[in-house]
Amino acid sequence: MSPRVDTILQSLTLEEKICILAGKDFWETVPVPKKGIPAIKTSDGPNGARGEVFADGKRAACFPAAVCSAATWDPVNAKRIGHALAEETKTKGARVLLAPTMCNHRHPLGGRNFESFSEDPLLAGKMASNVVSGLQEKGIAATIKHFVANEQETDRLAVDTIVSERALREIYMKPFEITVKEAKPLAVMTSYNKVNGTHADSHSFLLKQVLRGEWGWEGLVMSDWGGTNSTADSLNAGLDLEMPGPTRWRSVDAVTTAVKKGEVTEATITERARNVLNLVEKVGAFENPDIPPEQSIVDPKHSKLIRDVAGQGITLLKNDDRILPLKKSDMKGKKIGLFGLAKKALIHGGGSASLNAHYRISPEEGLKAAYGNDVEFKFAKGVQTYRLLPPLAKGCTDLQGSAGWTMEFFKQDRTAKPIKTTNGFKESSFSPILDNEAKNNEVKLTATFVPIESGSHYLGCSGIGPTVVRINDKVVFEQKDNSPDPMGFLLGGNPEKEFRVPFTKGESYKIEINSKPPAGSGNWGILADLPGFRMGFMHKKEHDVDMFTQAKEVAKECDIAIIFTGHTPVWETEGQDQLSFNLPRDGSQDKLVEIVASVNSTTIVVNSTGVAVALPWLSKVSALVQAWFPGQEAGNAIADVISGAVNPSGRLPISWPMRIEDAPAYGNFPGEEDKAGQRTVKYEEGVFVGYRHYDRLAKDVVHFPFGFGLSYTTFAIHNAQVSLMSHDAFKAAATVKNTGSISGATVVQLYVGRKQHSSEHPVKTLAAFKKVLVEPGQEQRVEMELALKDFAYFDEAARAWKVDRGQYDFSFGQSTADIESVVTMDIGESRELKL
Repeated sequence: MSPRVDTILQSLTLEEKICILAGKDFWETVPVPKKGIPAIKTSDGPNGARGEVFADGKRAACFPAAVCSAATWDPVNAKRIGHALAEETKTKGARVLLAPTMCNHRHPLGGRNFESFSEDPLLAGKMASNVVSGLQEKGIAATIKHFVANEQETDRLAVDTIVSERALREIYMKPFEITVKEAKPLAVMTSYNKVNGTHADSHSFLLKQVLRGEWGWEGLVMSDWGGTNSTADSLNAGLDLEMPGPTRWRSVDAVTTAVKKGEVTEATITERARNVLNLVEKVGAFENPDIPPEQSIVDPKHSKLIRDVAGQGITLLKNDDRILPLKKSDMKGKKIGLFGLAKKALIHGGGSASLNAHYRISPEEGLKAAYGNDVEFKFAKGVQTYRLLPPLAKGCTDLQGSAGWTMEFFKQDRTAKPIKTTNGFKESSFSPILDNEAKNNEVKLTATFVPIESGSHYLGCSGIGPTVVRINDKVVFEQKDNSPDPMGFLLGGNPEKEFRVPFTKGESYKIEINSKPPAGSGNWGILADLPGFRMGFMHKKEHDVDMFTQAKEVAKECDIAIIFTGHTPVWETEGQDQLSFNLPRDGSQDKLVEIVASVNSTTIVVNSTGVAVALPWLSKVSALVQAWFPGQEAGNAIADVISGAVNPSGRLPISWPMRIEDAPAYGNFPGEEDKAGQRTVKYEEGVFVGYRHYDRLAKDVVHFPFGFGLSYTTFAIHNAQVSLMSHDAFKAAATVKNTGSISGATVVQLYVGRKQHSSEHPVKTLAAFKKVLVEPGQEQRVEMELALKDFAYFDEAARAWKVDRGQYDFSFGQSTADIESVVTMDIGESRELKL
């Protein structure tokens, strides 16, 4: 208990206590100056402190995505990132970082997988707990999210996740439990979805019984943005802070009415307020209440860290005939063809993880810096990878004759007189998220457009609510209904149907775009009552260009071809799940690889996604490098691995299935809607997620198993031993030898499972791991500690963690499929462990 917080609480009226239980605005809490309570500021997100502006705000450092840092299999890296994120957060005037994201990779099409660490709860928990420790050691509150079972983006505001308590405990809550117990995060963010019929923000079992009860956690629980769904229920369940503000559910009138009706007690209000004030105190805001202006500071130490961690996370998946590395000394006078997304730095996914990076090094820039003038580089893009046509900006003049568009706000259905007019608006899209003046109004953009060439050009349009496009007063597009995917719209990936309009070069065309807020009822979250739209445009010549032929000709004349594939932020993003297991767009990236590989026998693919994707061309390429989303130093980190300056040591934190049909959640993702429009997703695979599922199959259905990764050297594990340290703790050790010719690092992975397999339990479970650097020809002894809880199962009938008596195999390897040493231990009696 804090004397200062107690004193302040005693001075507050009921109304004042209610006021601090919701945000002031999008990022800050409510201050009560006359009672000495300052506001504190929060900031996204998991791979960089973005600050208060979603797009084009103050520049910020972009760190490797969580899945990339997890691929290092090194919690030390996670703590180093946490330290740096804390320093970055301070430059944005914030005291609370909305990170890390730590939901499990349940299905390869999960839109937000890249933002989370792994399919395995132990690996995810160890990485997340170290990020939290790093943040909080430097005075910034971590917010672990999203609690819990938020493994999809489809209908994320309302989907009902039906999941067994065993699967919740062993898979989905386990990373949170590890992080809470090891790192004591100051804040937890609830998820949008329902869990077994109850919204997570109002879930007493999750928040009261488990989080605050069994785990003994003391801290602040906040909602996801727009993720509060009730007044009394969320207060009673333990949701301290509704975000963002202004409040939708916790007005003084609403809460005082609930108190008067006996739906919530004043003691509960006081407890919620206490948790808010405790956070204010723990981040030092009472002593220093100022919120300084945002700054953009490029820290060379952070740049080096980003490049280092990215290089360790990049994972070499195929390397036929040791084609890699392409050593600079061997490349002199060679001609290297760069294809696909070589000029695009795929540094992060979309949504909360996106930011305006200090800089972004493309693969082309990184490779040119690495090889200098010794190599001649040729480039052919080969594919169009846009998801939406780019907004129309060039050739447009507003109503005053200046470059851009005129934006007008009107009261709905009263368009004779605007209530706000802005000229010089940049382009044909309007995102309302931070413009409170747009609320309950309709918006119109107007411009005169003069095309630079004649033709039947391509347009595409979508809106949050009903939207109309007119050209010279003629309707060319009308969306009569609300967007089927409002968050997808907000984050740039809403599906749009392209249409064509004839234009004549040099003629003037008046274009008007009208959009209204969503009509009718519905769960719109932070987009409620807000209009928004985008209209894209592309000239016919640019749209229909034959890029494949150009790429084929370049590939023929090059000694080596490197194709850069992947997902841009609109293809892999918060707000919606992936459209396909195949790379976008419409199979064009896969076709590009096939075409280039057919004419160049030394073809290397570098893929940047946060998830596994289909690899129909895998047998036709010489090498495959999985680069993930490696942050602002992407091109340099990729060049380090390609050139051999860095020996790759990344290991997969996910399994990589050959077909989406073989994924454990296939058929149960993203669930089904009933007649009333309520979506339900059933976690029928239970605890058999990722490798726990693939281990049970009679045939090999993965391209690459969990934990897999190649190096430019080789390793062997031998002389494994396991000993009992105490009643429930073990010490494990093994010797690692570098059997190759250069220095390198590998990960010793220890899995535990019953010697006699059972259909009710995984074949084996990751129970410990350690990354080790070994010099060529040398050996190193690796020691790890683990406890019974690390491979226990949850018995729902007994409501306890258990380890049954019997023989258990302790398997040491470098992936789930590469087990090199097994020690069998006998557990003489069944054990029941505390919750």
